[in-house]
Amino acid sequence: MFSLYTAIWRVSGSRQIVLILLSIAIAGLAAAPLSFQKDIINELTSHGLKTDVLIRLCTWMMLVILLSLSLKWVLGFRVSILGEDIIRLLRNRIYSGSKHDKSKGFAGIPTGTLATVISAESEELGKFAGSAFSEPVVQIGTLISVIGYIASTQPVLGMIALTMIVPQIILVLFTQRPVNNLVASRVRVLRQSTNLITTTQAEGIVQEVLDEFDAIYETRRRIFLWKLSTKFLLSAINGAGTVAVLLLGGFIVIEGRTDVGTVVAATIGLGRLQGPTAFLIAFYRQVSATRVKFELLQSLGHNPEIPK
Repeated sequence: MFSLYTAIWRVSGSRQIVLILLSIAIAGLAAAPLSFQKDIINELTSHGLKTDVLIRLCTWMMLVILLSLSLKWVLGFRVSILGEDIIRLLRNRIYSGSKHDKSKGFAGIPTGTLATVISAESEELGKFAGSAFSEPVVQIGTLISVIGYIASTQPVLGMIALTMIVPQIILVLFTQRPVNNLVASRVRVLRQSTNLITTTQAEGIVQEVLDEFDAIYETRRRIFLWKLSTKFLLSAINGAGTVAVLLLGGFIVIEGRTDVGTVVAATIGLGRLQGPTAFLIAFYRQVSATRVKFELLQSLGHNPEIPK
């Protein structure tokens, strides 16, 4: 994984810094709407509600939301453009090396493998490279911001939010290794099948190609089983966390140790946590799968580095 990120930083380090700064700003605003929601709900449940206060809180909340969305738009656009730039770089590098410059190590690649690498594998690697640094910063920063806010208003509820995340991380770390092995197997089989299709004796190997397609299908089926089973357990953990916050928060409100707005904000905060947590889990899976594909791409040439 280190070699993958080193290669990405080598070709896009300065642009990644800008994306990271935007990501930090977005993460810093993540908990602000929760604070406004808590204050608005507490104003609504109080006896001294003033219309001007309600309007002011809602106006500021909307302004913060619009600022966050604007930053996300800029980040998304820059990430997409960077990804496309790296896709173009990879395709130029591999195609030129295979046709003209044997010293770059890509000469002699079978036509089928070359087509697969240029059309599909380069696109997956390039898209990942565009968001390799910024997206984790946004999501991890959001988790820290939201959990920190919940813990600062009610430590017990913050602890529940934290305990929702830890078992999910452990579960994903445990299940990702077999998925990585299946991803590597699928890429190799796909390359082999495209090589067979593009050979001059293609008419005589129909059954062999069909067998390769069956192997790809079986590999994907097993990947789906692992991923969907993991998703079921993760969703169950999220559901249990929400119920726990409502139950414990309800007891605390009844005992007079907190207000309704805090419990509502904590519940909404848990919903906000599910998005970043789900993304980070998916991102970890993507990093693992991309690392496998990057290593397979490296194996095509003697010089595996992405050029400057």
